[in-house]
Amino acid sequence: MTLGGWIIMTISVGFVTGLLAWSLWKVLTTPGSTEHLHSQMDIQTPDVTEE
Repeated sequence: MTLGGWIIMTISVGFVTGLLAWSLWKVLTTPGSTEHLHSQMDIQTPDVTEE
C-alpha cells in the first residue's frame, strides 16, 4: 500500500475511533441522562389508544 493510502486509512480509522470514544464519554458522563431513558413499554402507539 502506498504512503497516501496509509495516511488516509490512519486518519479515517482515528476519526471513527475518536467519534466512538467521544460519543461513549458524552453518554456516560451527562448528568441526569437516566431520566431520559425510555423502553418499549413506555411508548403508546395509536392502535392501543383507539377503541
